[in-house]
Amino acid sequence: MRWLAITLTFCLPVPAMAHPHVFIDTGLEFIVDETGALTHVRVTWAYDEFYSLLVLEDLKLDQDADGVLSKDEEKFLAGFDAQWVEGYNGDLVVRSAGQPVLLSGPQQATATTEDGRIVTTHLRTVESGRIPANSLSAKAFDETYYTAYEVTRPVVISGPVSCAIERIEPDIDGQLAQMQAFLKTLDADYDLEENEIPLIGENFATEIFVSCPDT
Repeated sequence: MRWLAITLTFCLPVPAMAHPHVFIDTGLEFIVDETGALTHVRVTWAYDEFYSLLVLEDLKLDQDADGVLSKDEEKFLAGFDAQWVEGYNGDLVVRSAGQPVLLSGPQQATATTEDGRIVTTHLRTVESGRIPANSLSAKAFDETYYTAYEVTRPVVISGPVSCAIERIEPDIDGQLAQMQAFLKTLDADYDLEENEIPLIGENFATEIFVSCPDT
């Protein structure tokens, strides 16, 4: 996924190249109850090494540079990425039978480091009423593609019922070709600050399907 962001960056006009990308390896835990309904989603974000270094330096953590945080440092870091503005969806879209599932903001935030990378978790509560987990889908993405999410960490289901997980990987080559074709149609004087460009993040997102028996 990192090569994709780099390729897109060098294809874009100069103004867009000023924006760096953040890379996040993502994991998801779908929590269901005894009736087969989704109650919570726990999200794991593992930040890339460079962004992690910037955050740790900015917060003056890991001063001995050993890549390991003390318990007090972990407590201080926890929630640094959970201060969301109103309306932010957490770069996660969950659907049930094709309809959006309303999730709470981040709860029970944790943070640690692994090999110098910041790894955080947060829990989100389903607020849409009872959501049967027999036809769920989920995508982790930033529609602007400022942040690149890749579902490389575990995707699991927790609860008393047996469920199945399926994942559909994006057609990266096809989507990249479409984006490059679009960029070639832009005039050299095209002003990105005054004109909209397609929001491409979802096109490069892995889709997770969850199927649990509805009891």
